[in-house]
Amino acid sequence: MLQTETSEGWAQQLKRYSRRIRRGNVLLANGRLRRLIGMTLEAEGCQVPVGQRCMIVNAHRQIEAEVVGFDSEKTFLIPLDDFHGITPGAHVIPKPKAADVQVGDALLGRVIDGLGNPLDGKGPVESDERVPLYDRPLNPLHRKPVTESLDVGVRAINAFTTIGQGQRIGLFAGSGIGKSVLLGMMTRFTEADVIVVGLIGERGREVQEFVDHTLGEQAMRRAVVVASPADTSPIHRIHAAERATVIARHFRDRGQRVLLLMDSLTRYAQAEREIALAVGEPPATKGYTASVFSKLSDLVERSGNGAGTGSMTSVYTVLVEGDDHNDPVADAARSFLDGHIVLSRELAEAGIYPAVDVESSISRVMSGLITPRHRELVGDFIRVYAAYQQNRDLITVGAYAPGSDPLIDEAIARRPAMLDCIRQQQGHCVSLAESIEALASVLQHDGETASG
Repeated sequence: MLQTETSEGWAQQLKRYSRRIRRGNVLLANGRLRRLIGMTLEAEGCQVPVGQRCMIVNAHRQIEAEVVGFDSEKTFLIPLDDFHGITPGAHVIPKPKAADVQVGDALLGRVIDGLGNPLDGKGPVESDERVPLYDRPLNPLHRKPVTESLDVGVRAINAFTTIGQGQRIGLFAGSGIGKSVLLGMMTRFTEADVIVVGLIGERGREVQEFVDHTLGEQAMRRAVVVASPADTSPIHRIHAAERATVIARHFRDRGQRVLLLMDSLTRYAQAEREIALAVGEPPATKGYTASVFSKLSDLVERSGNGAGTGSMTSVYTVLVEGDDHNDPVADAARSFLDGHIVLSRELAEAGIYPAVDVESSISRVMSGLITPRHRELVGDFIRVYAAYQQNRDLITVGAYAPGSDPLIDEAIARRPAMLDCIRQQQGHCVSLAESIEALASVLQHDGETASG
């Protein structure tokens, strides 16, 4: 974190950091800062592994930076904050302690940044529990399978893309379609013991709005918010996403039901792209480097269920720029997530909120969570709903003659009820059982209406 110069001189600070290295018996060599290109600091003489934190100290300032790459004798670092005042020849001193994360109940109700510093003005986080920021991946055969549904309180999701406890699902949306509002509804209504929210690369004002209005005081009591707005450094944004994931994993490993909401996976990918391009990695697809997609899958694979009794359900928002669902990040995210919920601009412009496109949305674990009756209801609804969408132009201009096709006639008759089934007031929670009942009511089906 950026630090201002204290009353002691820079030479004494340098001496203090050097002593710390020796006391820790860490065999890392100091170096000197030689060049600054864009946001990348280039040092020589360092013997520091990738991911290690360093202090950069001169007569005017001292800042913290992280090693992101090397080339022969050159070491590349990205500062964690503002680097104004740093000069050529500044000392680059490795920190002996590896990056770790504060965890535990002391974080509940708190808002912190990507480095763990409090943003809510409530003082430091009083927790002695710490876990490594980077750990080994879990053996896939040790993961608990997704066998139980998760009630998120949103009818369009409960009914059409039922989410399982431990599922990783994407929320794909363009700008201004109600993504944040839907996240807030899921946060308040979901049956989870702990909610961890990662706000990555969002506008600064939206952090306060999300905490005060979207999340609310009641939900905040069981929530942890990790925020790194757009004006922070890319390494800061990356650490915010990783810190939120580690905190969620800790609560999961304690046997609790955890909901991780990350807004957004796209901003995380953009931060990774900034760093990769800064150290010279060539772009591969629309400016994104190959390493970005590897980092994306690594972040997502660190979530999900573990070997214990707890669960970790993750919802990642994916920004669809220009409503292009074949954007490289969106395309990659669909390949390694367990499903995707698509928000439709057409529905949003018609005033249907949440604007869930039930045709394009899919949950890959849903078939193992619901009853045959539920599956039949969803199939019948989509069949009738799609018939209207496919003939929308004919119906709108009056070119369709009633009685020509019984399925289209049914679609026209049921259209208002179907839109009402998707529409839901922001403060109204609809349980999973109620969602199935509403679905059956639209289709006028009798019989079993409960999900397994």
